[in-house]
Amino acid sequence: MLNIGNISLPDFPLLLAPMEDVSDPPFRSVCKRHGADLLYTEFISSEGLIKDAIACRRKLDIFEEERPVGIQIFGGDEENMALAAQIVETVEPDLLDINFGCPVKGIVGRGAGAGVLKDIERMVRLTASCVKATRLPVTVKTRLGWDEGSRNIEEVAMRLQDVGIAALTIHGRTRNQLYKGQADWTLIGKVKNNPHIKIPVFGNGDIDSPQKALEYQNRYGVDGVMVGRAAIGYPWIFREIRHFQQTGELHAPPTLVERLAVCKQHLRKAMEWHGDIGLREMRGRYAQYLKGLPDLTGHRKKLVVLSTFEEVEAALDNIGKAYEGLEMEWEPIRLVNYHENCAL
Repeated sequence: MLNIGNISLPDFPLLLAPMEDVSDPPFRSVCKRHGADLLYTEFISSEGLIKDAIACRRKLDIFEEERPVGIQIFGGDEENMALAAQIVETVEPDLLDINFGCPVKGIVGRGAGAGVLKDIERMVRLTASCVKATRLPVTVKTRLGWDEGSRNIEEVAMRLQDVGIAALTIHGRTRNQLYKGQADWTLIGKVKNNPHIKIPVFGNGDIDSPQKALEYQNRYGVDGVMVGRAAIGYPWIFREIRHFQQTGELHAPPTLVERLAVCKQHLRKAMEWHGDIGLREMRGRYAQYLKGLPDLTGHRKKLVVLSTFEEVEAALDNIGKAYEGLEMEWEPIRLVNYHENCAL
């Protein structure tokens, strides 16, 4: 077993990344059902929480079926981060995570997210303020550094461990890379294999297949991996990674029947959580679940104009009949902008 504070996880846990506009409770629910061991919310503005912004408060919603689950916050002011940590504690998540990795210009320009990578002393102070403000285990998600000339994650890991974080997730790119190019896990491995690092270290970036997850586990020795884009429309990635890790064999991909069933589950959860707004928000998800079906345009156009769960359910059933027996092919979703602050 692996522990983060008082949270017990299986050996080599599989983490669902905190993706803005993606990692809401309905999405987290389907990923949990298919093998994600630790879930994270979308990132939440510390200033927004303090101002009681409705959108920020909404992101605090967590449910028992998701546990263990962490709430992620971001910000650039020590006092605000401490107050936000105390607000987060009131809804009783399993941990608090700090986002020091979001590369989006609007966040960086506010001195938050990956913008903090330019000032390690401030990163340490912000982290310490959260650790002191809450009884929850505090974890951090960050990047290798600001740019190629300041890939200082080894120093950062030591400094953050010293002020009390319980685990660290590292995305294998700098802020300047955004999500371009291939993630470099070399420094992630160096952090993990530093004998002075005692906390769990999770790797993040480009995990899009069971083979890659196992390869990176063996090559870099990380304690677990965080999956982002590859789980969008394909929550089965978690069970496939676990199965391959345990057996050395690839799990059979989901059938069309399975895809349609989980799409319906996701829609049902979205409407339970968010009412008719959930129905509208799901319109962008259907193509993700049905990726690989030929000549899908007509069906997709119909799905996005339907206005009730029953109508969508009937339309999905019709798709099942129209493509019955067809083998679907799937490729991981890559280079898609979901405001991935954020995640991957």
